[in-house]
This record gives sequence, C-alpha cells and structure tokens, in this order.
Amino acid sequence: MTELADESVHLVVTSPPYPMISIWDETFRLASATTYEQMHDYLGRVWKEVGRVLVPGGIACVNIGDATRTVDGVFRVFPNHSRIIEAFEKEDFLTLPYILWKKPTSKPSYKGKGAFLGSGFLPPNAYVTLDMEYILIFRKGNPRRFPPKDPDRYKSKFTKAERDEWFSQVWSVTGVRQTTNGYQRRTAAFPEQIPYRLIRMFSIIGDTVLDPFLGTGTTAKVALELDRRFIGYEQEGELANVIRLKLGRSADQVVFLKQAS
Repeated sequence: MTELADESVHLVVTSPPYPMISIWDETFRLASATTYEQMHDYLGRVWKEVGRVLVPGGIACVNIGDATRTVDGVFRVFPNHSRIIEAFEKEDFLTLPYILWKKPTSKPSYKGKGAFLGSGFLPPNAYVTLDMEYILIFRKGNPRRFPPKDPDRYKSKFTKAERDEWFSQVWSVTGVRQTTNGYQRRTAAFPEQIPYRLIRMFSIIGDTVLDPFLGTGTTAKVALELDRRFIGYEQEGELANVIRLKLGRSADQVVFLKQAS
C-alpha cells in the first residue's frame, strides 16, 4: 500500500480471502500461492503493511473463518484464525479479546444435506460443524492517547446498551446475499452491522479507516456514513461499479485512483 504514509490510518476493518475455501482458490493461485503456508505468507505481506500504516495505538479488526477440506484423502481443519494471530504478533501487535460471529440460520444445512459432516448419527467419526467466524482484534502498541475532553471522542461515544451488546464475545448477526448489483460471483460480503459496530467501537469521528480487501465496499459505505475518512484496496476491477452503486450519494466523496483492466 505504497500510496499510504507511515502511521496515517487509525483503524483497519477487513475480511480477507480465506485460505482453503474454494471461492478463493483462484485468488491465491494468481498470487502463486497454492499451499496453506504460501497463502498465509501472501496475506502476511498485507498484515506487515497494516503495521506500517497504523498509528500507534491503532486497531486492526480481521473477520476470518477457519476452513475444512479433504487433502490427500484426509479430512482436516485449517485454523486460519490462529495463523493470522501469529502473523500479527510477529509484527509486534497485541492480541485483544476476539469476537465470535454466529450467523443465525433458520435451518442448519451443509450443501443441502444437513448440518453434520462425517458419519452423521454414528460415533465416533462425525465432525463438529463450523458455524462461527472470528473477528480478531489487534492493537499496535499501547492505547491511543487523546487531549483531555477531546470533542470528537466525546461525540463518538456509544450508549450503555450498545456497549453491553457490542463488547460481548458472541455476536448474532444475520449474513447477507453473496451476489449483488449484477455481479454474479460470490463475494463473501459481510453485513453492514459488522463494520458499523467495529468502527463505532474502535475509532472516533474524523479518523481514517482502511479496508485492504474492499470487496463490494461495505466498510467504505459505513465509514463514510459515520463521518470517518476511508481508504480501500480491491484488485477485482469489476467490483468498482458495484462499490459505486453501494456508496450511493457517498460515491461523490470517493476518488478511485486505479481500476484494474
């Protein structure tokens, strides 16, 4: 992210491609990352840049899911969340308590065949279903410092009800449709409530929010509506029009520096 100066961003809110998830396989292949280790090395370069551009005390929030896949005939879990924690701590971030995002569903299902993997009702070869994702939270060094009675900080405060719900560890937030505005590929978009809460919790009015995996622009839309400045990166050029449509009137505040051909 060479366009960004050192220590110029206050908060990062993002959901990166998930290693060992089929919709992201091509993304990692294009980066010459075909193994689990190579995929996380690829993501690690982004986390290193996040460490460079965040201000001291800045916060990074990463929504990530673990994955299951059968490799060489062996079914196993790939713990993406733990690898990202390791990567951030390698960059001298402090790991803060994380959030578990449980997506409510009306009926558990797995590819239309029920929720359970393995042998179903017969022990011991069934597997627990992964029905939560992590929102990992990291801080760059010590907490941010503010002048006494900083007006923007006080204008940004949350209510007791918001604090009690947002700072609990399990969030129950319904997901969103994965195709949008004529773009038919699955985007793994998260609902607006996720960045809304995180931006309110970990930034103040006027701060700069960064999403290095912008996708359909959900974080951008919410950040601008909350009177934050915003910077985002997205390598899928076809999503530029989707982002503009999602931003609506806020698109007038955004400068698109580059668009991939």
